[in-house]
Amino acid sequence: MRNPAPPRTPLVGIIANPISARDIRRVVANASGLQLAERVSIVLRLLSALAACGIGRVLMMPDREGLKVMLERHLSRRQGPDAALAAVDYLDMPVTARVDDSFRAAHMMREAGVAAIIVLGGDGTHRAVVRECGAVPVAGLSTGTNNAFPEMREPTIAGLAAGLYAAGRIPAADALVRNKRLDIEIRDARGGVRSDIALVDAVISHEHFIGARALWKTDTLAAVYVSYADPQAIGLSAIAGLLEPVGRHESGGLAVELAAPGCGEFELCAPIAPGLMCSVPIDGWRRLSDGVPQRVRQRAGIVALDGERELAFAPGDEVTVTLREGAFHSLDVAACMRYAARAGLMRHGMPMPMPVRS
Repeated sequence: MRNPAPPRTPLVGIIANPISARDIRRVVANASGLQLAERVSIVLRLLSALAACGIGRVLMMPDREGLKVMLERHLSRRQGPDAALAAVDYLDMPVTARVDDSFRAAHMMREAGVAAIIVLGGDGTHRAVVRECGAVPVAGLSTGTNNAFPEMREPTIAGLAAGLYAAGRIPAADALVRNKRLDIEIRDARGGVRSDIALVDAVISHEHFIGARALWKTDTLAAVYVSYADPQAIGLSAIAGLLEPVGRHESGGLAVELAAPGCGEFELCAPIAPGLMCSVPIDGWRRLSDGVPQRVRQRAGIVALDGERELAFAPGDEVTVTLREGAFHSLDVAACMRYAARAGLMRHGMPMPMPVRS
């Protein structure tokens, strides 16, 4: 997979999911919410940082929840802190208020030649963008309920990193990192195939209906497959992280088989949502290797991808989960800012000082 090069005209995409962090886990756990005004504030901070790096134009996904209206109100002032923001062009696309919006926006941004896509959302929003963005790197900001993939980071710094990379001032070799993902395939008896991806976890549930999209009842779970397992994570991947940590950029993944309540080798107490601790019976676990398909034991049920129910399968279907390493690029914000400091990228109007030697 080749490192993507920024286009000649610096252009950055922003996909801000206005309804992330509004699923059922907000009801069953003590998770905090993110108001629309705060999402607008995040975008404004991004636009300010991008403009400081010479990015004059941004492509953005439209919405019908009010984010676009509130943002345009700020951008129309052109005074005070809003005077020097990057201009926003909205994609010409239908708005459904479903995940299809993120799919379509990521595809359109890729076709428009953006150098990077900044994503505001949880694991599900980032999964949708990665599925359609191709070789375009993503920069994730956590605004969802369970956020194992996107980082909690000040948007101004993420905007600076994305802007410097998009402007061609930081080489791809220094700015980007490769990420793992899980490929899920369901093959029926007639040879039909359905497939999808997960960035963090693919969870097999005994349930037979999609229902509420967010998965949170641990007594319905049969198995958890993860691309990486962080013991500090919140969500279903925390089950794997508290058993055998696997780093985000470390080789391999983990597959955990769960037992029926009251059975198994032991029970694990895991934080599967903010403020929601659950006891999970563990039957066993094993490492995943790159490119080796793992056949799911469960005969019928639901596959949840990054915490949301997506694919139902029936008896006779063959379900496999395959770990893919180096599957897509993301922006390493910390590495970008270290490079910017070493290269003096944020210095203006004076000769570059000599490096300090110890």
